[in-house]
Amino acid sequence: MNSNEEHPDFKRDESFRDSIGTIASDGKRNWLFPQKPKGRFYNKRTIASIVYLVLFFTIPFIKVNGDPLVLLNIVERKFIIFGIVFFPQDLFLFAVAMLTFMVFIVLFTAIFGRLFCGWACPQTIFMEMVFRKIEYWIDGDANAQRKLKAAPWNREKIIKRASKHLIFFTISFIIANFFLAYIISMDELIKIATEPLSKHTGGFIALMLFTGAFFFVYSWFREQVCLVVCPYGRLQGVLLDKNSIVVAYDYVRGEPRGKHKKGQDDSNLGDCVDCGLCVRVCPTGIDIRNGTQLECVNCTACIDACDGIMDQVKKPRGLIRYDSENGIAIGQKLKITTRMIGYSAVLLALMVGLGFGIGNRSISEVTILRAPGLLFQEVGQDSISNLYNFKIVNKSREELPVLLQVDNVPATIKQVGNHPNSFNIERDGMAEGTFFVVIHRKDLEGRKNKLKFKVMSGDQVLETYSSTFLAPAK
Repeated sequence: MNSNEEHPDFKRDESFRDSIGTIASDGKRNWLFPQKPKGRFYNKRTIASIVYLVLFFTIPFIKVNGDPLVLLNIVERKFIIFGIVFFPQDLFLFAVAMLTFMVFIVLFTAIFGRLFCGWACPQTIFMEMVFRKIEYWIDGDANAQRKLKAAPWNREKIIKRASKHLIFFTISFIIANFFLAYIISMDELIKIATEPLSKHTGGFIALMLFTGAFFFVYSWFREQVCLVVCPYGRLQGVLLDKNSIVVAYDYVRGEPRGKHKKGQDDSNLGDCVDCGLCVRVCPTGIDIRNGTQLECVNCTACIDACDGIMDQVKKPRGLIRYDSENGIAIGQKLKITTRMIGYSAVLLALMVGLGFGIGNRSISEVTILRAPGLLFQEVGQDSISNLYNFKIVNKSREELPVLLQVDNVPATIKQVGNHPNSFNIERDGMAEGTFFVVIHRKDLEGRKNKLKFKVMSGDQVLETYSSTFLAPAK
């Protein structure tokens, strides 16, 4: 059978592509009540989620050399990724790191589809493994939730709704705190919690905004994040091919679907008994038997549901499974394609370049520029001075002693304000100021002279920096 041919008894209804399962025919929200999943994949995802949650709530407390292990401080433009600090001056390296991550996602998706969405995406983990479990505990399974929604506002419904949303808000508040800790650090978050509110008004407002956003997403917006907001599902059209591993229905084995009844000849039927359980457990409301869809987050709930039914009807498991389109159509195992090799080569090149850039990154960043709008000043009868502005960033993990020198001609450096020419820059800190360079007339070659600055730290040359020195024409 050709890979582009489908099973002769399988005629897919494509009308599902004209609408989204969460939108009713009148345009209103079609609220989903997925049935509680159970099975081997759900148990494994629960374990993976516990590991994820432990890491999520632990990492903000971990420090390396006094700094957080991970910090994404957009406001101060300081980023720390697994102990490696990126300053605004390291924008190129940070961009390469982000590009490397994006290429990794592309390669990973080309091979394994949306495995990340089902097993590691924060939205899926918090929704399905935290908030949904609480909902099952308070409201009951799918049928109980439907009845509760349709019920009048009696004492039971008010208590359940109030308690559920109170818990949802509390958890959203906790998540918001840790989310903010990844941005401003846990130390700053503790200050917001322990010091007077008047000192941290902005931080408190940000905390409440994050809390409101998380509460809105997990109490009402829910699966719409994956369907409407997240672009990842739409990228599947260009990232997936017939060799990508996805959660797929084996239509070759399953069709034509139909009820299997005792005493009746069902030899003309496939293994799918058309129970619809795979649809009822889906958190995004799709029918996986229609094929790969942008709404599918590869959560494996349909696999567990189908495996349970196959056990009951004494059929082999795997009617719905992780597989590729070619794996189902012609039984082909995972194939390494030219596209995968190309993505891998680009990813390897980016990783080598990133590693080289980080390994050879200077511990300082120096900028020395002549003061704009000024030419030169005469000092006495025999010397000329120029005014310069400097900025030195310390990117090392310890205090950095610094000495400014002119390397190529005899010169004197005098800092404005009588500050010493040597000073210390605190770790992750920055020093900036203004200084005069004074040079004797006899040491100048003409109107425009090349000046070479040398920034020292003890006996080590941190950086050299070139600029110009203006003088009167001879």
